[in-house]
Amino acid sequence: MEPDIDINEIKKYFGEKLDTFGATPRGADWNSVDSQVTRFEQLFQVFDPAPEFSIIDYGCGYGALVDFLLHKGCRFTYSGFDILEEMVVKAREIHKDRPFCTFTSQETALIPADYAVESGIFNIRLEYSYDEWTGYVIKTLQKMNSLSRRGFAFNMLTSYSDAPYMKPHLYYAEPCYYFDYCKRHFSRNVALLHDYDLYDFTILVRKQPA
Repeated sequence: MEPDIDINEIKKYFGEKLDTFGATPRGADWNSVDSQVTRFEQLFQVFDPAPEFSIIDYGCGYGALVDFLLHKGCRFTYSGFDILEEMVVKAREIHKDRPFCTFTSQETALIPADYAVESGIFNIRLEYSYDEWTGYVIKTLQKMNSLSRRGFAFNMLTSYSDAPYMKPHLYYAEPCYYFDYCKRHFSRNVALLHDYDLYDFTILVRKQPA
């Protein structure tokens, strides 16, 4: 059964964040630069960065991952996708002098790359039930799998969060469920990272060369 998720509600949520905080980590609904970078460090482990690779940033926001990868000394071509057109406009403006970067709000414009990553797009489930949102996440992971040749990585808030601080509009996922799903459906080579002192986890899916 296809999850019945109204993407416009998600756009509205993130559009309000962008209007309030601008093209910043808080505008992309992160608490701080440090937490954003910590999550990027986990996602980075899926890459074999030498000598050059291509990447799809699925839910790219304003393209903060570009600066992170450049700081790491990587050579890459980058395709950023975000459902919020206003965020894409900001990203194009910020990275206008980087011809190796493209941004789009049209998912159909994406072509497969070496890697695909997402950071934070699964956290906000709003009023949808846990099962409805899980279906949406699985459908999105299937898309990321089809868009990546060498591997993909994603993060989610963890069900091991402290109960008094958990919020009803957020999605706290079961890490072992997603580890098992990825092992069974995407690759034999899957890693679950849950040791970086944030209330979320990262999963890396590495694919065998064709």
